[in-house]
Amino acid sequence: MIQEIKGGICAVDGVKAFGIKEGKFGLAVITAKGNAAGVYTKNKVIAAPLIVTKENIEKNGGFLEAIIANSGNANAFTGEDGLKDANSMAEALAEKLGVDPEFIGIASTGVIGRKLHIEKIKEQICTVLPNLAATEKANDETMKAIMTTDLVPKGFAVEVKSADGNFRVGGIAKGSGMIEPNMGTMLAFVYTDADVRSEILHSSLKEAVRKTFNMIVVDGDTSTNDMCLLTATGKSGVAVHSFESACCEEFQTALETVLKELAKKIAKDGEGATKLIECTVTGAVSEEDAISASKAIVRSPLVKTAIFGNDPNWGRIVAAAGYSGADFDQTKITLEMSDGRGSVSLVSKGKITKNDEETLGQLKLIMSAEMIFIKMDLGTGGKETATAWGCDLTYDYVRINADYTT
Repeated sequence: MIQEIKGGICAVDGVKAFGIKEGKFGLAVITAKGNAAGVYTKNKVIAAPLIVTKENIEKNGGFLEAIIANSGNANAFTGEDGLKDANSMAEALAEKLGVDPEFIGIASTGVIGRKLHIEKIKEQICTVLPNLAATEKANDETMKAIMTTDLVPKGFAVEVKSADGNFRVGGIAKGSGMIEPNMGTMLAFVYTDADVRSEILHSSLKEAVRKTFNMIVVDGDTSTNDMCLLTATGKSGVAVHSFESACCEEFQTALETVLKELAKKIAKDGEGATKLIECTVTGAVSEEDAISASKAIVRSPLVKTAIFGNDPNWGRIVAAAGYSGADFDQTKITLEMSDGRGSVSLVSKGKITKNDEETLGQLKLIMSAEMIFIKMDLGTGGKETATAWGCDLTYDYVRINADYTT
């Protein structure tokens, strides 16, 4: 049984955290010792902290003792100086904790192409460390510290009650713009107190990310700093040492539950967004086709702006699926939209169900909801399905991204 619990990452045994925000510049520190795995941006411009963190985890065999994350400066496209600064962040924290710098994960988020204020970060480390705690407040302050254009902090945690014992999975994330990760998210730090073997940890994270973070689109841009790190403290005593075990399945389900909720929070908090869109595509001949079609729909500027304006121009959804590259039979497709309470059938087996003023009025009402569900069957007779999440595209998105100071 899986149930939501409070506390985010600090609900996980073995995790302590804290963070501060000073204007645009924040710093978070999380301490937790255990096996670790990561996924990283597919952008060819890779931020310095990602390079260093990836090298650290590969070099030390997949193990972390702490993470340090700053906001306000991405330390991306900063050359050798950026690499030195990322290493300096790790070294400064490692010295205070009495650990080797190669066991420190480093993350940054903010403006690209500016030199990091490393002395400011060192000052903030001294402020944060005495306040490290395993409390809801500590989790809240850590979430706030890594926010940039985010309007709300993002965290989620669950407890699993299984035959092998109880264990927890918790995560925090930040992300609002530059979101179509194709790997993970802007930044996500996830923890479990299960004792998970390194190979399972890595495999589980990649699969969970593929189904969750990889399925969100805010604006179609892939950040230089996307990173998701997963650490297992092993404090619960529940061992996940075999891919075939029931416990491994329970861990995978719990991990995907946490990442899915974080992904939805990111999509809902897209820069300037007012609505969350969930698009489920069925009837695809391959999972790749289902993914392509669902993401094309939530990525489409015309679909996103129509939903923002409550414009019942549902033909834009059909068009987006049609150009997605997925196998598609327009004579057999089905399309339905819902707000979770009422629904409108727009196309059934290739035929327009209704296109009168009453139907369009119902659709306009549905599109005024805070969460909108799009369901499309591609009409190929295939069995594959996928769900993607996105948000509407508003005037505020342009305002936020036209402001040099953000």
